Amino acid sequence: MTSSKEVVAVSSDVVAPIAADQTLRASKALLAHLHKVAKEEAKQPSSKRNLLEDDDAQDVPIWLTLTAKRHIAKTASLKPGKIPLPHPLNADETTTICAITADPQRRYKDIFASDEFPAALAKRITRVIDFSHLQKKYSQYEAQRKLLSEHDVFVADDRIINRLPKVLGKTFYKSTQKRPIPIVLQAKRPKVDGKRVGRKKRPTDEGANVASAAEMAKEITKAIGCALVNPAPSANMAIRVAQAHWPPEHVAENVVAVASALVEKWVPQQWRNVRGIYIKGPKSTALPIWQTDELWLDETDVVPDSSFPGTERANVGKKRKTVDDAEKAEPPVPTAKKAKTSTPTEPKGKTVKEKKVKTDDDGEMVKQVAQRKATLRKHKAAAAKSAMED
Repeated sequence: MTSSKEVVAVSSDVVAPIAADQTLRASKALLAHLHKVAKEEAKQPSSKRNLLEDDDAQDVPIWLTLTAKRHIAKTASLKPGKIPLPHPLNADETTTICAITADPQRRYKDIFASDEFPAALAKRITRVIDFSHLQKKYSQYEAQRKLLSEHDVFVADDRIINRLPKVLGKTFYKSTQKRPIPIVLQAKRPKVDGKRVGRKKRPTDEGANVASAAEMAKEITKAIGCALVNPAPSANMAIRVAQAHWPPEHVAENVVAVASALVEKWVPQQWRNVRGIYIKGPKSTALPIWQTDELWLDETDVVPDSSFPGTERANVGKKRKTVDDAEKAEPPVPTAKKAKTSTPTEPKGKTVKEKKVKTDDDGEMVKQVAQRKATLRKHKAAAAKSAMED
């Protein structure tokens, strides 16, 4: 096996190690499997309806999973990152959007209803609510569940995105499916000689600092079509990249785009830290897209066997353990004061009393043997006498 340093050099030279042909084959195989399973479940009377044949087919996602050699992030982040996709995820015109804005919400409602804002996108934005009204109306659990079920996508002003977890709670943040997507709704600072100019203090009567209608529409369209990245202190990461009703070519293109951007921007040490990349359905087996040849970054990641507890006494046998237990269980024999003097030939540690006890035991055994022999001789003599008389 080659050293990790050689693998690092090879991986750093490769710009895009994801093979397009391998990704396309895996996409075709995964889509074929999902359609096959859906048809088999549809034939069963007790099964649920086939999601791939009705209007809810877009709810069957395809996930890209990445496994790393070390943790991807040090802490969990509730603010998702965005990766642009060649084929947007929420391009359906029936997708409803809820926009959470900074105070006051009236400024943003007027812009969404203006002629400068695209009518098709404005039709999809079914609710606009600012942070103050969100705190008042949706502090209860039932109200949060109702808000979550009424909309497909949630976007939020980047200035208040970090305050939303405390307001919306686990109703929105226990999963990554409908977490609010951060967008920039404030006007961008102008540039002079390539540098951004500092903002001037705005009068209070002018209201909130908002972007133009065209900038807002561009920001919202980009956000709802991106793949969302939620870093966590783990070696695994899953990202929704496609839908099951898409053609395999679209799935493959999104997979390549997400894999490349994810490794380059979010994975520490980039391709050196990647162990494998896969695609899968909600309940299917993960199909490999790319796998590394090395399972660690350097030699310090390999722990020697001697460092594990219990390896030092691995050769201790049962016999030795039994002897040790017997020695621990045997009570110590009290020694006499005269036991200090012992003959040179005696083993060290033996006392006079121990020797006396051993001698008495031997004499008693000799007497028992002599008695048995005498009894045996009497029986033999009696048997011989009776035989002579007969």
